[in-house]
Amino acid sequence: MIHQLRLQNFKRFEDQSLEIGNLTLLSGLNGMGKSSVLQSLLLLRQSYQQGLLKTTGLALNGDLVHIGTAKDALFEDAKEDKIGISLTFRNGKEAIWQFSYDPEADILGLTLSDVPPETYQFSLFGDQFQYLQAERLGPRTSCAMSDFQVRQHRQLGSMGEYTAHFLSIFRDSEIPNPALSHPQAKSLNLLSQVEAWLSEISPGTRIHIIDSPGMDLVNLQYSFGLSKEYRATNFGFGITYTLPVITAILSAKPGALLLLENPEAHLHPKGQSRMGNLLAQAAAKEVQIILETHSDHVLNGIRLAVHGGHLDPKAVRLHFFQRCESQGQNISEVVSPKMNRRGRIDQWPDGFFDEWDNNLAALLQPIEE
Repeated sequence: MIHQLRLQNFKRFEDQSLEIGNLTLLSGLNGMGKSSVLQSLLLLRQSYQQGLLKTTGLALNGDLVHIGTAKDALFEDAKEDKIGISLTFRNGKEAIWQFSYDPEADILGLTLSDVPPETYQFSLFGDQFQYLQAERLGPRTSCAMSDFQVRQHRQLGSMGEYTAHFLSIFRDSEIPNPALSHPQAKSLNLLSQVEAWLSEISPGTRIHIIDSPGMDLVNLQYSFGLSKEYRATNFGFGITYTLPVITAILSAKPGALLLLENPEAHLHPKGQSRMGNLLAQAAAKEVQIILETHSDHVLNGIRLAVHGGHLDPKAVRLHFFQRCESQGQNISEVVSPKMNRRGRIDQWPDGFFDEWDNNLAALLQPIEE
């Protein structure tokens, strides 16, 4: 597992180190670097998959992430034209990649690679990995199939586009972490577990999968218990957006790495809190999750899991990205509050999930009638 990530001259950051726990929550103002943290890891994976990371440099654009040009990746006020990405692992080993910016060719070429060989066996570079971006596919009458991505590499797709195919193939496989079993599920099989956890968001939800291999399509329909089956397009965004996230969590083995953007999207508050609790339980079973979220309900679901003894607070890392001024320029600053055994947080910087309290305080102010 990753213990620490260091970024040098990458996008918003001149030199920033972040501790990474079993469950790492990234929050804060828009445009302050949360997505850049995830992109740095995605760049390493993407460049490795394209065969460039060991020999040439960074693949800035691909299936996982689109940075644009090399200049876009370089910190605006960089004192030297170099980008560094370093990973420190739980075993104490460190992997360092350094890339030199060539303004004429507009490329980032590899100039330093101090990487233990076993690094590329880590889940970031293998099949025990999932990335789900914020812009996932909404309800569709049919979903794509991919034997290469699903059967060979067990991937859901960055937009969750292969989730239906994944469930079709692995529906009868038992989940690798039985401790994540929902008490209302009929069995440990993946489909049964996914349905049970979806019921926390929409009670009684059942999933119906219809394969059309001749057209390379899978059709998803939903029902409530004994009700008729409904097309996904008539079932709302919440279930469709949540389905890939729950599937990724429940199918992850210990040691897997999940990068998740806004898993709370289109969920009601109770569902967001339940999502936080499920994420925490997975992290307690050695699934490493790096999560970008704006939801105080997700955070509180994690806090409740810690308070209930389901997750050690030492496994949680909170990073809040805020704007500060330095020498007349706005830069990103990272504040990292700590959580204790009771789920309480030691500091609440301005803007760190405090909007509810701010609005309530304003509403309690007396007004003239």
